[in-house]
Formats: sequence, structure tokens, C-alpha cells
Amino acid sequence: MVGLGKSVDNGGEPLTILQDISFSVMPGETVAIVGASGSGKSTLLGLLAGLDVPTAGDVRLEGLTLAKLSEDERALQRGKLLGFVFQSFQLLPSLTALENVMLPLELAGFKASTAAASDWLARVGLAHRLKHYPKHLSGGEQQRVALARAFAPSPRLVLADEPTGNLDAVTGQQIIDLMFELNLKQGTTLILVTHDEAIAARCGRILRIQSGRLV
Repeated sequence: MVGLGKSVDNGGEPLTILQDISFSVMPGETVAIVGASGSGKSTLLGLLAGLDVPTAGDVRLEGLTLAKLSEDERALQRGKLLGFVFQSFQLLPSLTALENVMLPLELAGFKASTAAASDWLARVGLAHRLKHYPKHLSGGEQQRVALARAFAPSPRLVLADEPTGNLDAVTGQQIIDLMFELNLKQGTTLILVTHDEAIAARCGRILRIQSGRLV
């Protein structure tokens, strides 16, 4: 990304959230984005994913400038290239664990989505939970489903936003260990937003944001 900025209207006055953010990430790299609450970390991740568009600068992903794509085109690229792990899990409550993992596989055109999703849930230790709905899973189990969902379509890049934020310390450590294990085996590029310095230290590089700027 080059010269990335994001401002929003704040009662007639522009409020700058991000300003002049420039960095690149190499394939297979693990990068932590750290900063205080309100520093712009999650906004930056949303821009990287094409969930929002910048007011300045460009985000380039696999040679594509995301701001030049339509919303539908950005959604198509997300399905092809990206996996997501959220603090609040973001599982669909009306779908079972198996169906939650199958969904991105089917959207990506996988023909054997049931078998692939079952295999991924077994890899994260949930082979016995395939038919359970999110409300019947613990927080740690829901995040394991989210990890399986993120990695199953073999994305080029996984974006994780405070993946342990809603978990206790022991469960959070298990989830982080599993995420880095999956990432290493898959050779995926990982960008991780966290406030936890110990988690950030496990990444190959740390980017620090303060008041919307890289420091």
C-alpha cells in the first residue's frame, strides 16, 4: 500500500483515522499490526481487505488496485485471495460448524466441499462437533471453526483481527498456537492485528500505529 489515508465526516469536520500509511508485505511473511485502542488498526485491516475504500492512496493486492474495483469485484477477490479471523468469530448462527466451513469453499468453487470442510475441522480438533451450531460451541471452539473456515480455501493472505480478544488466556494461547501452526503448514501470508506484545513478537515483523500513523 502507498500513501494510504482514511478520513470520515465528523459533524461537518473531517476526522482523520489513518494518514500516509505505506508498507509492503512479501508472500509467506507474518506481520503484526499493534497500537492502542482507537489508533486505526482495525480500519487499516478493513482497507487491506477491501471492505472499505481509502480517501487517499492505494491498496494493491496481487497486482490489483482495490479502490479501482467495484464492490462486487472486491468481494470476488476477497473470496479468491483472503481468509479472515475475527475477534467475535463471525460464524453464521443458522449454519452448523461444518456448514460454516463449507460456505467459503463452495463460494470458491470447491466441488468436494463437505469432505474438505470435515478434514479441516478434524485438523483443528473438532471432528466430533461437525453438526453443532455456534450457540452450542464454546468461544474457543467457535474460534477453531473460524480458523478452519479461514484456511480451508487455501487463501494467499489471512487477516486476523484480535483473534484472542474474546477468549481467556489459556484458550487464547491454544488458538494462537494453532493459527501459527496452520499458517506455517499452508505457507500463507498472515497479517495480525493485536494489542498483545507476546503474540506480536511471534510474527516476523511488527508495524506500530499511533494516532493513525506508522511509527
